[in-house]
Amino acid sequence: MGSGRPSVTIIGSGFGGLGMAIALRRAGVEDITVLERADDLGGCWRENTYPGAACDVPSHLYSYSFEPKSDWSRRFAPQGEILDYLRHCARKYDVLRHIRFRAEVTGARFDDGENRWEVTLADGTVHRTDILVSACGQLSRPAWPSIPGIESFGGEIFHSATWNHDYDLDGKEVAVIGTGASAIQFVPQIAPRVHRLRLFQRGAAHVLPKPDYAYPPAVRAVFAKVPFLQRLSRWATYWTLESRALAFTRFPQLMSAVDLRFKRHLRHRVPDPEARARLTPTDPIGCKRILLSTDYYDALTRPDVEVVTAGIEAITPEGLVTADGRRHVVDAIILGTGFAATEFLAPMRITGRDGRDLHDAWAEGAEAHLGITVSGFPNLFLLYGPNTNLGHSSIVFMLESQIRYVLQAVRRLARGDVRRLEVRAEAQRASNEVLQRRIGATVWDRGCNSWYTTDSGRNTNNWPGFTFAYRLATRQLREADFVPQPADAR
Repeated sequence: MGSGRPSVTIIGSGFGGLGMAIALRRAGVEDITVLERADDLGGCWRENTYPGAACDVPSHLYSYSFEPKSDWSRRFAPQGEILDYLRHCARKYDVLRHIRFRAEVTGARFDDGENRWEVTLADGTVHRTDILVSACGQLSRPAWPSIPGIESFGGEIFHSATWNHDYDLDGKEVAVIGTGASAIQFVPQIAPRVHRLRLFQRGAAHVLPKPDYAYPPAVRAVFAKVPFLQRLSRWATYWTLESRALAFTRFPQLMSAVDLRFKRHLRHRVPDPEARARLTPTDPIGCKRILLSTDYYDALTRPDVEVVTAGIEAITPEGLVTADGRRHVVDAIILGTGFAATEFLAPMRITGRDGRDLHDAWAEGAEAHLGITVSGFPNLFLLYGPNTNLGHSSIVFMLESQIRYVLQAVRRLARGDVRRLEVRAEAQRASNEVLQRRIGATVWDRGCNSWYTTDSGRNTNNWPGFTFAYRLATRQLREADFVPQPADAR
């Protein structure tokens, strides 16, 4: 490492990667490389272009604190606007020149002697760096279901995160598998276009009305002329959402009030008792992600839409076969089956100190100190890492907390008197024991299977507390948490 000039490499160019690059640029760090596997930036907001794609966190909070946007078209921004916002930020803060597009990372190995990371790309080239930051996120790898015969289907099949816009859905027989956050957005959009839609539901979701609305031009003009009002809107939104953490993480019994609201909404939107029964979840509310939509239930009550609750036994060249023996002949299958959220950094192979494999280190479930650093992997930092997801607020707030923490680490290494920062195993173990104990008191630990948990039932995704508590915990990088490594040590 050159004294005072550490090189930093970031994997991914979504909110986390761009935010990290911008923070480094603003701090005067110039040796920055952002490795992006695609030919454009944006992360999940580049990938998810399905009809109706939008955020479920209000726009004023789902944006960088240092770069407010006064002209959001709606309270909940659509996908295209968020992607444009990220492109704007990359241009304004001059980070585009640091991004290497079409540079997919397949693995990284820590060189103990040189205290540097060797990052291998899909084309076989090796990129060397002092500090490696993973900003891949938790929702970057679409999950395909393991259904017998899925590869034999003769029609069109695609995942919502890789939407085939060239395929014309008009007048088609369409099957949708999954009822998660993506499905509740695209199903209402495609239902009026297709001839018939069958929604295959493994478990009903809790869906609340989305308080969305367009910002009138006059309101946007006021936000532009009086920036304080937008900051006020941001903080009012923040504290409104933050209060919900009490029900998610401290007093799950408070969820009963939310459950009553859900039942009223379902009863109002789905008057038929039989249909309502099919759409009534069996899991405690909040145990899985609570979804927001004002038109999902309206779409499901259309005469040309059927909710199928029988399990899928197999997929054939013509369609699907369910456990009740029915054969569903369809032209297309759309997978709304979410992401491999608990498989952090996969399929990359990350090898740390003394040849330690990250996949092996995480055999019992991913964990990191504060979701950012992992023992045995010096100078490696994670953004949106294990147990930093939220059920109640904006991940951008969490990312900015992590970015500030990583920036402190970069500055510490830049001083030149230490060659590496590696979190102590005992510090990581202690923080995760507290974290998992707190998760046991949350609504997520109520016996349901969700994308928050591994197959063994360990919650590796969510932060069991307030976001301001996380910000306080990451406010100061504590050198006592790290193994000392003098600059002249080998």
